[in-house]
Amino acid sequence: MNMDGFLVIAQRLIEANGLHELQICVQQRALTLPGFYRPTKLWDMLVMHRGQLVAALEFKSQVGPSFGNNFNNRCEEATGTAHDLWTAYREGAFGEDAPRPFLAWMMLLEDCPKSNSE
Repeated sequence: MNMDGFLVIAQRLIEANGLHELQICVQQRALTLPGFYRPTKLWDMLVMHRGQLVAALEFKSQVGPSFGNNFNNRCEEATGTAHDLWTAYREGAFGEDAPRPFLAWMMLLEDCPKSNSE
């Protein structure tokens, strides 16, 4: 994955500020959470504490040439993913007493004239 360096940085920040018995999962293709509108969703990083989900993180990157259209699609994807997870959470997919998890979605854009223009 081309975002491995950012996964390492995020993992180190979480570990430096984390809870006791914290488990950070970054295995590719094995990090699924339930959804409401779809059965499951793959995530890049899950943070668990004593068997409960604390955080779910997704990392995306984009290079040109069509920044505007692709970025809009990614924003819709992030919004849909969050809505799906929050609906599943509200409907009890994570358990009756599950704490509300933190969700993060990081987008890294290529640094070039097209990505820096209005």
